Amino acid sequence: MSVSLREAVKFWTKLGFISFGGPAGQIAVLHQELVEKRRWISERRFLHALNYCMLLPGPEAQQLVTYIGWLMHRSWGGILAGTLFVLPSLVILIALSWIYLSFGQVPWIAAIFFGIKPAVVAIVIHAAVRIGKRTLHNQALKWIAVISFLAIFILNLSFPIIVIITAAIGYWGGKRYPEYFQQTSSHGNADTKHYGEAIIDDHTPTPAHAQFSMSRTLRHSAIAFSCWLIPISILLAIFGWKTLYPQLAWFFTKAALLTFGGAYAVLPYVYQGAVDHFHWLSANQMIDGLALGETTPGPLIMVVAFVGYLAGHIQHLLGSSNPFWFGVLGACVATWFTFLPSFFFILVGGPLIESTHGKLGFTAPLSAITAAVVGVIANLGLFFAYHVFLPRGFGGPISWISIVICLFAGLALMKFQKGVMTVIAGSALAGLLSYLVAMLIA
Repeated sequence: MSVSLREAVKFWTKLGFISFGGPAGQIAVLHQELVEKRRWISERRFLHALNYCMLLPGPEAQQLVTYIGWLMHRSWGGILAGTLFVLPSLVILIALSWIYLSFGQVPWIAAIFFGIKPAVVAIVIHAAVRIGKRTLHNQALKWIAVISFLAIFILNLSFPIIVIITAAIGYWGGKRYPEYFQQTSSHGNADTKHYGEAIIDDHTPTPAHAQFSMSRTLRHSAIAFSCWLIPISILLAIFGWKTLYPQLAWFFTKAALLTFGGAYAVLPYVYQGAVDHFHWLSANQMIDGLALGETTPGPLIMVVAFVGYLAGHIQHLLGSSNPFWFGVLGACVATWFTFLPSFFFILVGGPLIESTHGKLGFTAPLSAITAAVVGVIANLGLFFAYHVFLPRGFGGPISWISIVICLFAGLALMKFQKGVMTVIAGSALAGLLSYLVAMLIA
């Protein structure tokens, strides 16, 4: 039994259009689709890949998609899976960025965003619960999750520091108390039997292309470096070093290598560079870009496409008959150099990770890190809730409409098992209706 590349590509394309909810929501959707429904990969293999992606700089959900695509259908399978996960978001954000600059703040569009934001809160909290149920098998892992939450919520400890500390705890615990750090099925044997046998199961041998080979590693490394060097050389030759597009390429290359902890960890870096240092866009424009990134499918880090588009469009607004294509170039440059390292980490590092499958010395630290991530995601849910329910801070009014929409979205997800796309669409409609009612009353 196997899945054809054509069938896989069809699913990856669909996933690119429905992957709302940020990394937490996307990972939850991936688990539901690939582990529970389609049984393409077992729970343990899924978590093993997820743990590796959590360690990497870059968007973990996109890397997880790339990893599974690579494991199933070699390098081209990974490249297609990872690209299709990003491509719809790039096209949508380019279109929305053009509308944003060309037509300004349209009230009914703002109303749709108003409705979607509380749904994102519900999706993130729901994802934290789902991942917690899958990974927090015992009291030790639960305590790691709680302490990680307190560390980031109260002490404002950075995510890389949390990763280092929890990895050290996991390494020590794996040697001293191995029973607490074994990677096991999240719901026990009963649920595993209910899911049925997976195509890539716990004991499926590692395929030949996923086994470590020094020659293959060197070849893939050379290809990845060429994919970075050739485009940036072309940009330098056409525009010169101290111009926008080479600066975008170099800036987002650095951002891609500093994004430990996912998109939310890199956003302050992108904000400081794009707004404070390069002045590519204003602070308010950056905030609006984050709202667009949160309400479109694909990785949240796709906000870099918004930054790149606005930088190119605005810089060529004067003296150019059509700044749109300069904006498109900026969005594509930002996206290419942000995601290129992710493909490198998976295609080059994947064979090494597959060789560690089932080895406690490697999996114990990653189990601890996954537990810590549950606490970090819970903190993110509270952060979103604060800004959505109290848009003007503690001194301002409470957005009761947002709270109601969030509660209904949470019920739809947790009690009625509705899909993310359905919840997003319903919440957008609720936001639009609240705007129309307010207009009628006024």
